[in-house]
Amino acid sequence: MATALAALTTYLDEYLRVREVRDSPQALNGLQVENSGTVSRIAAAVDVCQATIDAAAERRADLLLVHHGLFWAGLLPVVGREARRLKKLFAADLAVYAAHIPLDCHPEVGNNIVLARMLGLEAVGWFGEYEGREIGVVGRLDVTRDELVSRLRAKLGVDPHVIATGPTKPERVGIVTGGAGNMIREARDAQVDTFITGEGAHYTHFDAEEWGLNVIYAGHYATETVGVKALAAHLEQRFDLPWEFIDHPTGL
Repeated sequence: MATALAALTTYLDEYLRVREVRDSPQALNGLQVENSGTVSRIAAAVDVCQATIDAAAERRADLLLVHHGLFWAGLLPVVGREARRLKKLFAADLAVYAAHIPLDCHPEVGNNIVLARMLGLEAVGWFGEYEGREIGVVGRLDVTRDELVSRLRAKLGVDPHVIATGPTKPERVGIVTGGAGNMIREARDAQVDTFITGEGAHYTHFDAEEWGLNVIYAGHYATETVGVKALAAHLEQRFDLPWEFIDHPTGL
């Protein structure tokens, strides 16, 4: 069943609160590229890039739903790579909708809350301020650190990097997916003893070590696959739109 792109976009804007949740200007949350006006099939991906555009076109999707949109590099001339991407989108009549921080912090389909549910965390609050809004999830989990790492490995299909400088039996686990290694201090201030994110800088090892936290880096890409999948599944239920996830891992 086809759905009007305008109706779908209006719903997504309201559901994800894209006008309320502040973000980087380059994120440009919402509809980034329009198509001829209807959607009958959705492709979901973490990133919009040539590979995911090509894959979505091959699957005859009308909408590419992503976490990281087209404009992260800022204002660029539409030549070379940028031109090729747009030409393929227009030729395939493929719309692009992006949701960055609005998807991270969403209380139902957000990356952080979905990953918490997948790991069996009992969510008890939020932490980690970004542009005036707390985006990270704090939860309780009655398992060992090793079991938590095993769950991440099984759920995300990755081998996490573990800075095991906190308790072997975590009590308060914090999650901010993606590249949130710089939020270890905020995790500590929220009494988190085990912090899960995607990746972080070299110096964050010493943050974890000297503040006595476990930090688990489970991959920027891998930790952010969960939100777009949950959002696409939500749209399937609400609008009866089939969807498919396009997996294009970066290994980061």
